[in-house]
Amino acid sequence: MEHVKALAIKGLMTIVGLYLVLGLGFDVSFLTILAITVVLGAISYVFGDLLLFPKTTNMVATTADVGLAIIIIAIVGSMMGSPDQSSWISAGVLAGIVLGAGEFFFHSYMAKKPELRASFNH
Repeated sequence: MEHVKALAIKGLMTIVGLYLVLGLGFDVSFLTILAITVVLGAISYVFGDLLLFPKTTNMVATTADVGLAIIIIAIVGSMMGSPDQSSWISAGVLAGIVLGAGEFFFHSYMAKKPELRASFNH
């Protein structure tokens, strides 16, 4: 149940951040924002929050999350939107920075919930 709550928090944080940057700033459709949220959330939760963060620091995990966000936004965005890859990279960098700020605080939440990481630390 704790994973559901953590994923809901992360999903809400991600969709709001992506909408503010991609939707309002780059006129990206909500469907594309939703697709990026789902793909990014699933990958970054497992690799960034459950595997990397417990073994490193908050700053290392946050930096990795920003890099992952840039890559996923560029790939998924260009698959669903315009073919202009450089625009998606620019959008990914801006959105990655915004999401990174949220991830920093999300990792603080994760640090207070050791049961979320118990099955991955063995």
